[in-house]
Amino acid sequence: MEDPAGPHAFSAPHREGVYKAIFERRDIRAQFVDTPVEDELLDRVLLAAHHAPSVGFMQPWNFVVIRDPATKERVHAAFLRAHEESAAMFDEKRRRKYCSFKLEGIREAPVNLLVTCDRSRSGPVVIGRTVQPDMDIYSTVCAVQNLWLAARAEGLGVGWVSIIHEQDLREIFGLPKEIEVIAYLCLGHVSHFPERPELEKAGWLPRLELEKLVFREQWGQR
Repeated sequence: MEDPAGPHAFSAPHREGVYKAIFERRDIRAQFVDTPVEDELLDRVLLAAHHAPSVGFMQPWNFVVIRDPATKERVHAAFLRAHEESAAMFDEKRRRKYCSFKLEGIREAPVNLLVTCDRSRSGPVVIGRTVQPDMDIYSTVCAVQNLWLAARAEGLGVGWVSIIHEQDLREIFGLPKEIEVIAYLCLGHVSHFPERPELEKAGWLPRLELEKLVFREQWGQR
């Protein structure tokens, strides 16, 4: 029987592997273990990130690999400052719940990664970026997603720490002005992957239904 996926589709087991990585990817915070991440393994997931789609093939990303505990402590201190500010933005009930969540694994993860975007790469005029100048940033986000899925396939957990002021990261890592911070990631082996995203499980927000998010031909038309 002909495969309905079409002649250019991966084999069924390979397709299953891709979807498995997507559906079982988690934002890891509390599950890191202290098993070292070997350089060869880290290189594989970085190579996957480097093969992300990029507008105009500009490949605007860089990856700063952080293993030094002293550097992690500086980043963690910056997180704590931003976390305190963020908590104050919620009403009292939500604040208590927010403060109960573990929202980073900076010190626990064997490897931290700073992902950046070089906005000057390939010069001032780039194919595909002429009328949408932020496409270099979106391309770098694609690199983060590639890395995340490859890491999941390798059994590595990844957590994205967004509760840090960009200026703190710029100062800690000495970033030039044309370099934009895209993501600060924690990466490492884990004790387990949660069955569901932790914020979904905790009832912070529900999983939205896909059919309510898809329109046909025009906005709002189902």
